Amino acid sequence: MIVDAPPAPARRRAPVGTVLCWVAAAPTAAWATVRLVGLDRGPLVQALAFTPYVAGWSVLALALTLALRRWWPAAVAALAAVALLGVVVPRALAQPQPAVTGPTIRLLTANLLAGAADASTLVELVRRHRVDVLTVQEFTPDAQAALDRAGLDRLLPYRQLNAQDGTPGSGLYSRWPIGEVGVRDNRGGWGFSQAYGTLAVPGGPPVRVESAHPSAPYALDQVGAWRADLVAQPPATPGGGLRILAGDFNSTLDHGPLRALLRTGYVDAADATGTGLTGTWGPYDGDLIPPVTIDHVLIDRRIAADDVAVFDLPGSDHRPVLATLRLPAA
Repeated sequence: MIVDAPPAPARRRAPVGTVLCWVAAAPTAAWATVRLVGLDRGPLVQALAFTPYVAGWSVLALALTLALRRWWPAAVAALAAVALLGVVVPRALAQPQPAVTGPTIRLLTANLLAGAADASTLVELVRRHRVDVLTVQEFTPDAQAALDRAGLDRLLPYRQLNAQDGTPGSGLYSRWPIGEVGVRDNRGGWGFSQAYGTLAVPGGPPVRVESAHPSAPYALDQVGAWRADLVAQPPATPGGGLRILAGDFNSTLDHGPLRALLRTGYVDAADATGTGLTGTWGPYDGDLIPPVTIDHVLIDRRIAADDVAVFDLPGSDHRPVLATLRLPAA
């Protein structure tokens, strides 16, 4: 009698689909944890600037896990997507504004890349959009002269300027008189300065405006200086005068120190108007680095933000930000 040999045990196939799903879901879950807990330390500081892009990827990761019916990875991917989209999507949605009846201010801020930005383009933006207040960073003596040659001295005759060679300089220009002027020197990184003054706005209360420029976390040994400069930024004064900080913060809304500054009583004007995902820093020289939003106009929460627009500025790696604001009545 011939007895059939027992069948050879089936070879266990590698769960390729499961591995693929975990590879897609796990990084988004880790990123969401870092963002929600506020673990912006070391190399994570630079990485967190790209959170909006990871939020988009989280949707794709969730779709993949659902398509392959891998339920545990799908659950993790769903939690990560909800968390990331929850902090990113509101920036694209306009928020209710305070009901104020005071004058309108059109404020433009621009980083001039060590004075290399095209002065005529910037002055044309001021002229075309009837800008009332301009804050500039990386402001040099050559840039100051070029702006005046292009006619800025006639458009915005009042000023508090701290032009310096290289990147430390800053400036504040205004259509209206400026009082209580000064310059704040940041201690970290390149020692960026911040010109400030109090505007006498016709029909409105006095407004303290400062050209903000904390240190950049461009290297690991600069992260401490970056954090220190952000912590040292002047807080809002909800029980006192109105403040506006406008400039290159070298931070996005996904960085904890900037969010802490907002909690003192500021509102990000772009976030408030639903334009908070518009990139303001490239670089735009062909590098495969997507734009991120590090230039901001932070306004006292008693000020209404009507509109925010972003423009190109030849010669600079930043894009100017124009905020149309309404003040409380005087």
